[in-house]
Amino acid sequence: MKSEKRPLIGITMGDPVGVGPEIICKALNNEKIYNCARPLVIGDAGILEMAAGIADAGLKIQAIEEPPMAAYETGMVNVIRKSELPCDTHKWGQPSMETGQAMIDYIKAGIEMAKIGMINALVTAPINKAAMKLAGGMHPGHTEILAQQTKTENYAMMMAGKHLRVVLTTIHIPLRDVAEALDEGSIYSMIRLTHEALKFRFKISEPRIAVAGLNPHAGEDEMFGHEEVCLIRPAISRAVSEGIGATGPHPPDTVFYHARAGAYDSVVCMYHDQGLIPFKLVHFHDGVNTTLGLPIIRTSVDHGTAYDIAGKGIADPGSLMAAIEMAAEHAGRITQPVLTSA
Repeated sequence: MKSEKRPLIGITMGDPVGVGPEIICKALNNEKIYNCARPLVIGDAGILEMAAGIADAGLKIQAIEEPPMAAYETGMVNVIRKSELPCDTHKWGQPSMETGQAMIDYIKAGIEMAKIGMINALVTAPINKAAMKLAGGMHPGHTEILAQQTKTENYAMMMAGKHLRVVLTTIHIPLRDVAEALDEGSIYSMIRLTHEALKFRFKISEPRIAVAGLNPHAGEDEMFGHEEVCLIRPAISRAVSEGIGATGPHPPDTVFYHARAGAYDSVVCMYHDQGLIPFKLVHFHDGVNTTLGLPIIRTSVDHGTAYDIAGKGIADPGSLMAAIEMAAEHAGRITQPVLTSA
């Protein structure tokens, strides 16, 4: 029997009609996960039964009331039941108000369990924002729900893999609004959060952080924009004055190549697609989304609900497995150290 020093990892089931239930069943049918963690699903036992059949996994789905009741062994999926959706009318890839409400309930329950120490870390399966909106949810994504529920003001989305880590200064906003949304303080905050995460969660003693420019060629002496000179460079200077190893602004068309080659430990990006396009090119199947700045450890997959393949048994659990392993690895580490007060 494996040591009970393995961290207890809560996994929210995500969208009940997406690939979340399937990839959870596939991941928890792998002994590798149980070697590093005690996984506990927060979701719907009936839907997981259906998913286990689709995934062709010989799993036993066990609904429990609280973590100590579970048997954390390969082949056993322990579920804290937060919904009982009707399986007879369940249709993969077709969200509804009910499925939207269910995914919100899973997330909020998981956050509360992590906040009170019932679980050591939280892993989230993918959700659908449109379905969540059908149920009255007004947040644009997981990250914003986590920030609100934990009362966190300064937070960041990091996408992490073995070869590349990127942090986003702005997340889910239209591209036309990015320049106006940027300011020196928010860029500095992202650099600082990245430094703290690399040092204390990833155990990199002297983090090297590259900060990407916003404009082509990082503005090229203001020929293509002023944000690098007016906003990004002052934020980097402020971080450097506090002993943070940040450089830039770097031209966005080359910085990811150098980071992939090992020159930097992370790249702080100005907007969503600037960071996620190169990241997913490198880590499409094994990337992990983790939220920095929270009082809890949270990791997630780097993909969506994939309605087009939901229920077909072909979803890849690689990103979820990587997310569980990262959550387990970070669970025993100090996650909220501080530099001197900003």
